Amino acid sequence: MAWIRTVPPGEATGLLKRLYDEAVARAGKVFNVLRIQSLRPEVLRAGTALYQEIMLSPRSPLSRARREMIAVAVSRANGCHY
Repeated sequence: MAWIRTVPPGEATGLLKRLYDEAVARAGKVFNVLRIQSLRPEVLRAGTALYQEIMLSPRSPLSRARREMIAVAVSRANGCHY
């Protein structure tokens, strides 16, 4: 298994702390998929914005349920539990 150094939520400061706090407000915790980007908070912020635009934007012709189903199917095909 790969090992990637991350910043734990209790040690986050500045932008990273704000992003972690937003993650906790959304999901109740900071998932590892976010934590692996913790050394580059600017990248985490951009990645989160991209995810939100793709998955949550009302401008998409697909419903959110369909977008989620596609994400699950792709994750399953890739052997990813996310």
